Amino acid sequence: MLLGCDFSSSPTRRKPIVLALGQRQGARVQLTGLERFDTLAAFGQRLSQAGDWVGGFDLPFGLPRELVQTLGWPTDWQACMQHYRSLTREQIRSLFAAFCDARPVGGKFAHRATDGPAGSSPSMKWVNPPVAYMLHAGVPLLLDAGVHLPGLHAGDPRRVALEAYPGLLAREVLTRRSYKSDDRAKQTPDRLIARKDLVNALELGSIRLGMRLKLSHAQRDALVQDASGDSMDAVLCLLQAAWAQQRHAESGDALYGLPQGLDPLEGWIVTA
Repeated sequence: MLLGCDFSSSPTRRKPIVLALGQRQGARVQLTGLERFDTLAAFGQRLSQAGDWVGGFDLPFGLPRELVQTLGWPTDWQACMQHYRSLTREQIRSLFAAFCDARPVGGKFAHRATDGPAGSSPSMKWVNPPVAYMLHAGVPLLLDAGVHLPGLHAGDPRRVALEAYPGLLAREVLTRRSYKSDDRAKQTPDRLIARKDLVNALELGSIRLGMRLKLSHAQRDALVQDASGDSMDAVLCLLQAAWAQQRHAESGDALYGLPQGLDPLEGWIVTA
């Protein structure tokens, strides 16, 4: 089984965590279903269930080494994450804001090595998007569920979690065109067309990963009609997980396509 997760650090019925389920046969990835979770506890229970899967999760798995060292936190990944989870969101915001305030304009945030090739936001950002809170909410769920995080933390080898980033794949097809918004006023016809173009490209397999998405008519309509883009993002993460699972299955790659020299504190975004 393959999983792709569009994560929310504060899920609700209106803005749930979306989990795409699928299976790979060669280069073809069949979407088999979408699940939604409106609480972190419910999602944590889902992760803890016995299973056999590789999943791509749209949340950062680590903090920039520069930030961790400056704050004097443990540089061992698990110890760092256990310290991080002990903080409140208010404490995180205060510490990170003070770190940024001490730095020059244009270089306020510390970055991970993966941010450049992935084009991702720094994992210490607490607004637009609040990925620091996503890490704070999500990584403890993965740790408590006992899953395996290649390159970072040894867990159940039958449940493998990888950091994914849907924007990396979406930009390949759409460049700077936007395909989603949580703001109803910004859910425009142009964004609808962009989602259609993105689905078409994924079905044709015209992305560098070499994966081809297989959808039913109803699934295609559901992806296109979800103007928030959450379902689409979950499916993009699913494709990244499929690429990683293929690397592991065909060559025995224990890192599932992650680079050999990845920083074991910062982690890496799969396919970047």
